[in-house]
Amino acid sequence: MIRQITDTIASVDAVSLLDVDPGASTNRTVVTLVGNPDAAVEAAFRAIKKAAELIDMRKHKGAHPRMGATDVCPFIPVSNVSWEEAIACANRLGKRIGDELKIPVYLYEKAAKDKARSNLSVIRAGEYEGFFEKIKQAEWKPDFGPAVFNEKSGGTVIGVRDFLVAYNVNLNTKSVRRATSVAFDVREQGRVKTEDGTAWGKPALDANGEPVRIPGALKHVKAIGWFVKEYGIAQVSMNLTNIEETPLHVAFDACVEAAAKRGMRVTGSEIVGMVPKKCLVDAGRYFLRKQRWSEGLSIQTKR
Repeated sequence: MIRQITDTIASVDAVSLLDVDPGASTNRTVVTLVGNPDAAVEAAFRAIKKAAELIDMRKHKGAHPRMGATDVCPFIPVSNVSWEEAIACANRLGKRIGDELKIPVYLYEKAAKDKARSNLSVIRAGEYEGFFEKIKQAEWKPDFGPAVFNEKSGGTVIGVRDFLVAYNVNLNTKSVRRATSVAFDVREQGRVKTEDGTAWGKPALDANGEPVRIPGALKHVKAIGWFVKEYGIAQVSMNLTNIEETPLHVAFDACVEAAAKRGMRVTGSEIVGMVPKKCLVDAGRYFLRKQRWSEGLSIQTKR
């Protein structure tokens, strides 16, 4: 099935398929392609159309939050493309998906028409199962496509954003609850404060009746805890949305520290999809310095 989808991408001239990263527990595949704006839009449409033909969301289960056969499709201007051009690509693709495939489409991040819906996690809240009712609300009318949930294909989120790093840190536990505690410690959103200070206590509310939050250690980080069946361990699954402000190695060290405070150890980590080379070089230099080893890198490698 994955090959059938990626073959549609490869069939488009001026597009290169860079990476295909499937995950069994998440039941989700991250595909990375690069091309000029017109070619990228065409390749994305063909892939989304094929996914809609092959994937039945009524039968889909997975550890990762999701709302459709093609859950999310971001455009990232890499070089010689402006933000405005990328936003135009997102709108062209969204309209075509809505018109031709009859799939509800929401725009997010820099492409968002409604700033209250710019955050992917806000759009995806309730996931596939909850969208049958959510889409009936006036504030959740799609940007493109019918205001009726597509039972087979679900909905799709399309947007424009900067580079994002999907990064999972392994813990020496199988407990999702304990992994989630570490995720709450490190993610920017943190956790909801409770009146008695316990995880299961009554939420503390502010003057407006909204839950009071205790922020986590890292800016520009989203995180959840989950169990990965094929590894037999729990992970802290993170999205790093600003790798200049919070780079890979800072996120790793924060998880090590938070896990240790809770009596756990970090046993490894994995990158999902692709990352800018600079992320890896910066991490390598950081850990070499931390271990008091010589960097031994050429000027070209450091770039």
